[in-house]
Amino acid sequence: MLADRLNKDDKFDEMLGRTLRRSSQAVPADFTQRMLSQIRQAEEKKILARVVLQERLALAGCFALGAAAIIAMTVFPDTITAVFNNIVGGFTSRSSTLVSRIPRTIETVRDQWQLYSVLAAMAGFAVYSLLDLLAGDRLKTA
Repeated sequence: MLADRLNKDDKFDEMLGRTLRRSSQAVPADFTQRMLSQIRQAEEKKILARVVLQERLALAGCFALGAAAIIAMTVFPDTITAVFNNIVGGFTSRSSTLVSRIPRTIETVRDQWQLYSVLAAMAGFAVYSLLDLLAGDRLKTA
């Protein structure tokens, strides 16, 4: 079992037994439970500290990215403007093509609605299954 393997590798039980045999005071009945809860709390504090550090690093990254964007806009305004104009020009040229295709798409969906409804149900089930696979345990225990 996993617990037996952990106890063989971990010397906690052995060390606890030696210390309790040397002790002359009476040991409370819930001593082991209190020790295990203190160990669990220490592990939770480590995990929480790691999460807090990751959040702080992410926040610092957002600030650094924002500062870099502001600096780039002040140092290279012509280049930034040209890049954004190219991006917007690409979207507008593609959107005119998309707008012309909308009536044909509506007609196709109207003619084949049974097929698309089955495909939509299958896609929804696939997304649900993927989310359940990736985050199901975390959602159920929270």
